[in-house]
Amino acid sequence: MSVIELKNIVKAYDMGGAEQVMALQGVSLAIQKNEYVAIMGPSGSGKSTLMNIIGCLDTPTSGQYLFNGLNVSDMDDNALARIRNKEIGFVFQTFNLLARSDSLHNVELPLIYAGVPSAERKRRAQETLTHVQLGDRIHHKPNELSGGQRQRVAVARALVTRPSIILADEPTGNLDSKTGEEIMMLFEDLHKQGNTIILVTHEAEIAEHAYRTIRLRDGKIESDEPVKNRRIYQRAQAS
Repeated sequence: MSVIELKNIVKAYDMGGAEQVMALQGVSLAIQKNEYVAIMGPSGSGKSTLMNIIGCLDTPTSGQYLFNGLNVSDMDDNALARIRNKEIGFVFQTFNLLARSDSLHNVELPLIYAGVPSAERKRRAQETLTHVQLGDRIHHKPNELSGGQRQRVAVARALVTRPSIILADEPTGNLDSKTGEEIMMLFEDLHKQGNTIILVTHEAEIAEHAYRTIRLRDGKIESDEPVKNRRIYQRAQAS
């Protein structure tokens, strides 16, 4: 069964009066469990709108969106919030970490919202930080971490609820090329461990880490195909 299934999704924005902007025009696609997909497109192509709909941050004007078999197209804000908190792990370009909180508390946050008891959420947060090689940085605040370490904290926060998918929006956009490559290696590891990853990017080199690329143009799918020149990650050869 597909984790995500979009059927003829349309998203229109009212600009005042009779004017409308059609951000998405009949988008249909399916993403299976443990796929690694890159969504690409130029500015104004609709990729940010598509990401917001997949991430349950916005709802379509028309069409049907099935998430793990559930129709989320018509869910209210509370139901969408529950899906976001439990089923989707978000990783953003700007990290979105609380500046005054340490790594442990930043990773705990989704579990606090989910009502997980204190001892259990601290255990899971520490375990997840160790999983992304930050077990020795759990009490460091964001200003005490490098850009790559901050993004690893953000990845740990995305993973801690054990979500159905990881949705990454330009995850290397604020990182230098070497650090960005390290983060993409981390995503490769996560994919090999069974995670479903959806990567939104405008960078071809970053998209080449995925196994499938969906390209948007003018609110429509222009192409949907396997990555031909996939950048194969082999840590053994790098060492």
